Amino acid sequence: MELIGRKLAAAVIAAGMLGGCVPDAATVNTRIEEPAPQPKLFEGAYAARADGKYQLPAIPTERVPVQYQRQSVAYTSNEPPGTIVINPRERVLYFITGEDTAIRYGIAVGKEGFQWSGTAVVANRRHWPTWTPPPEMIERKPELARWEKGQPGGPTNPLGARALYLETNGRDYGYRIHGTPEWNSIGHNASSGCIRMINQDVIDLFERVPDGAKVVVMTQDGKMPTGLTLPPPPPKKAKPVTMAAAPARPAPAIPSGLTNLPMLSPYGAPAAVTPAVTPSAGEETTPPAEEPAPEAQPAPAEPLAEEPLAVPAPEPVPLPDAPILPPPADAATAPAAEPATGSL
Repeated sequence: MELIGRKLAAAVIAAGMLGGCVPDAATVNTRIEEPAPQPKLFEGAYAARADGKYQLPAIPTERVPVQYQRQSVAYTSNEPPGTIVINPRERVLYFITGEDTAIRYGIAVGKEGFQWSGTAVVANRRHWPTWTPPPEMIERKPELARWEKGQPGGPTNPLGARALYLETNGRDYGYRIHGTPEWNSIGHNASSGCIRMINQDVIDLFERVPDGAKVVVMTQDGKMPTGLTLPPPPPKKAKPVTMAAAPARPAPAIPSGLTNLPMLSPYGAPAAVTPAVTPSAGEETTPPAEEPAPEAQPAPAEPLAEEPLAVPAPEPVPLPDAPILPPPADAATAPAAEPATGSL
């Protein structure tokens, strides 16, 4: 009996040891994760080089943070290779090269008030493009008015060595991916909505991206966009209001020589001033009796300034009755006086 018990105990122990060797199903189905590849910088990416008739100066890489230098990185995305994904929060641009790989470039993005998000396509491209500032920019910076017809391409042109022109739903909103001579602005919010790149980087991207490539601009918090979001339009300046001058009132016409008459004065006759009577101490003051107001006399009609005053004709004065006497008798027979012929 004791032997049987020992055999049973040995069998239980053996079964337990065999059970410990059976692998767990979860362990069998788990995929062994490989470590993500480390970022790899492009050697000599920012050396001086000739580009056509222009010479690009070398970029001092010691003054450009490493995260903004061109490098191959691990990047997971649902977008196919050849797509550009821009993350304005991190200020980097990804050009997708494979399932989980991309080339990352440092960029400068729009300043506060000029930020946007959405999708676009590469509709056009230019070598050493001409830059024409929009009217809104000229209004903000009047010194740019000299380039209102366009600034030719060159080392000092704000669009740099290359430019990719973006459109959304067939409309050009003025946004570009372009180079810049201001390489020290990379990694900052410094543009008016365009995506700036170091000239050596934009030349590299220009040679990789195909025509019609998709461009995704993420939101400011690093999320994929759900539609096109544009910055608000700048407020319009109010035009100055010109106040019309009030017409001058013509002076009243007064006949010449009559301005000293009170009734013809434009200010009317001066009011009569009655001297005040100061009562003696202890005397009672009795208000003067009110006199009846004189009847208002009609004011004479004022003649026009250019017309003479009408002078009334004198009325005939009646003479007293007198007898009519006949002429004397000698007056009827007196000879008539001869007219005078000589002078006095």
